[in-house]
Amino acid sequence: MRALDRKLLRDLRRIWAQALAIALVLGCGVMVLVLATGTERSLRLARQSFYDRMQFADVFASATRVPKGQLAEIAAIPGVAQAEARISMQVVLDLPGQTKPAQARLVSLPEAGAPVLNRPVLRTGRLPDPRATDEVALSESFAEANGLFPGSSFGAILNGQWRELRVTGLMLSPEFVYLIGPGSLMPDDSRYGVIWMGEVPAAAAAGLTGAFNDLSLTLTRGASRDRVIDALDRQLAPWGGTGAYGRDLQSSDQFLSGELDQLGAMAVILPPIFLIVSAFLVNMVMGRLIGLERPVIGLLKAMGFTGREIALHYLKLAAGIGLVGVLIGWGAGWWLGAELTALYTRFYRFPWLVYTPGTASFALSALMGLGAVVAGALRAVRGSARLAPAVAMQPPAPPRFRRGHIDALAVRLGLRQTTMMILRAITRWPGRALVTSLGVAASIAVLVACFFTYDAISSVIDAAFSRTNRQSVTLTLAENAPRSVIEDAAHLPGVLRAEGALAVPVRLSHGPRSERTLLEARSPEATLVQTLDAGGHAVPLPADGLALPESLATKLDLHAGESVTVTLLAPPRDSFEIPVTRVIRQDLGETASIPAAALAARMRMAEQVNRIDLLLDPDRLAEFDRAVKATPAIAGTLFWPDVQRQFDATLNENLTRSVSIYAVLGVLITVGVVYNAARIRLSERSYELASLRVLGFSRAEVGAVLVGELMLLTLLAIPPGLLGGYGFAALIAEGFSTDVVRIPLVIARRTYAVAALIATVSALVAALAVRRRLDRVGLATALKQRE
Repeated sequence: MRALDRKLLRDLRRIWAQALAIALVLGCGVMVLVLATGTERSLRLARQSFYDRMQFADVFASATRVPKGQLAEIAAIPGVAQAEARISMQVVLDLPGQTKPAQARLVSLPEAGAPVLNRPVLRTGRLPDPRATDEVALSESFAEANGLFPGSSFGAILNGQWRELRVTGLMLSPEFVYLIGPGSLMPDDSRYGVIWMGEVPAAAAAGLTGAFNDLSLTLTRGASRDRVIDALDRQLAPWGGTGAYGRDLQSSDQFLSGELDQLGAMAVILPPIFLIVSAFLVNMVMGRLIGLERPVIGLLKAMGFTGREIALHYLKLAAGIGLVGVLIGWGAGWWLGAELTALYTRFYRFPWLVYTPGTASFALSALMGLGAVVAGALRAVRGSARLAPAVAMQPPAPPRFRRGHIDALAVRLGLRQTTMMILRAITRWPGRALVTSLGVAASIAVLVACFFTYDAISSVIDAAFSRTNRQSVTLTLAENAPRSVIEDAAHLPGVLRAEGALAVPVRLSHGPRSERTLLEARSPEATLVQTLDAGGHAVPLPADGLALPESLATKLDLHAGESVTVTLLAPPRDSFEIPVTRVIRQDLGETASIPAAALAARMRMAEQVNRIDLLLDPDRLAEFDRAVKATPAIAGTLFWPDVQRQFDATLNENLTRSVSIYAVLGVLITVGVVYNAARIRLSERSYELASLRVLGFSRAEVGAVLVGELMLLTLLAIPPGLLGGYGFAALIAEGFSTDVVRIPLVIARRTYAVAALIATVSALVAALAVRRRLDRVGLATALKQRE
């Protein structure tokens, strides 16, 4: 082994504590990068494999009733590779052991067996008999949540008729990877599922014999999806088409794509912070180490070692620290990535979902990690390479100081000598002090950003369940009905208040921009569902005009007072211009709102509803449930207290886990920065501190000089750290928001206080850990060494 390599190992053993602190901070950045990119890759591979093998469609459409003869004309549209028709409808279920009605989407299976497109995977049992009226297959997650298996039976209301159905098999489908009910916010496997039934009995139950109401298409290579959708809309318009849409707007894929986008944002936003701090720490340690070893460097050059060899030696030392950090990050990233992937299996139902990060995640993280530490060491290493042997073997020229304004102010204030030493150490080495403060500020920013997620989600929950949706239950009707049904719903058992709404699919256009969304028509006097302004306060619907969510208005480049073109994607399929009278806050979904009378006038028909919001007496909930199960016109129910409980439970579990991890990462930054700074200060100022002991200062007073300097730098780091935390939180809110969920930039004062307190306590613990080493420094030894 070469002499320089043996020296490298000795140096690593000598500074092992400082090296470990740096490696842990670096490992945090590597861990997040491996975790995010590896999990994203695993999800993408599972999705792509599932979609390709099961022929997941490219375009989807629904209509009221389309004769089967139209299918051949649809398949002949240029760009269409394959077209498949089916029956689809929402049904209410009466499950054994459940008092509340459940809901399911019934999907037909071709007479020949399995579909060609959106092919489900049979997990257990068999497919239902194509002509059996009482045989069905169930989505696996729904069956497991309700204790159903092949041979089990349950009740269902099919087109107004109660029927007992028997389970023949359990299946997974690429169309329902993320299975969520209409109007719901999260999957509820116990209350919503998918039922597959033979086409003949399904058509008879839906009154669609010889027709279909749901369609899936795949496209040829290079085909224009938008042109196919336009042609398909024209083809389905006479048959009650509600507007075709691409895979990107398909509910399941939309949620999954949003999750992948969030993982990508995590990989871009978080790792650079840890890598930059690591570079700062390496620069601090290597600069001090090279300063201490000036005589050694001079001796090595006198013995014939070149500046390049010595520079390479110190770069290898930095790379060794980086390698330890990379290995730590790899191990932690692999473990957490596997845990996160396992967690995803609870929400995303793939036949296979295995954590397969691939070599790219590890190679990229290693390259960035090692690059950060080498970049941090370069400045100090360049200086060592330039030193001439004679100059290097002499101690550096002592700095020249003069009394400045700080000294004069300290004298006037009557500060003690130890306090003046703290202030002088900061003002006379401002660059070093700035690096330490910036490191602590970075940790505070990370802590603010991770705790901010609690504030943001609390704000979303409060807005969604306390101020916007104040109803107990939402009933979805099987078809549009006159407003008189609201009075019928008001007479259901336990109903205290009933309000109706009509949701229709529309396309909003403004200049070259257009977006497909739902337009919800409500009475301006409605109180169960409210619109909120940007500040989160309830505001009434305008007498005329649209109320648009802020995110949708941004996509369309619209402002209040401007007009937008509304194209109805359901009969009568008209278009009209209407002003945007208000831009509102909406954290979940993107639904435009309009007064019911204004929409009815533009549709040239009487006011209708297809949704009824109810406020219930909780003591009569059982009676209400029984009545709903016996009402054929009701196609689905959404119990908002249950949705909120599930939302709270799921988010609290996931948030507690993720926030705890990132809080530890923030603490590690503080500990790494302060510990390394304290060790460097101790080695640099051992002569001064020993002199104070000789002059009669106590151990506590001498230790206060070391600890006080670091704590003052920590306190100075709090304001920029809090400001950086706000900016970091803004990046997270922007990067993690999707079309489904928008993260509001809401940070409570408590969050700032907790972040500052954790960073301060962590800095104090790290400084005190080094201060204990001060007690072990021998006075004679320290006074002999003037560094």
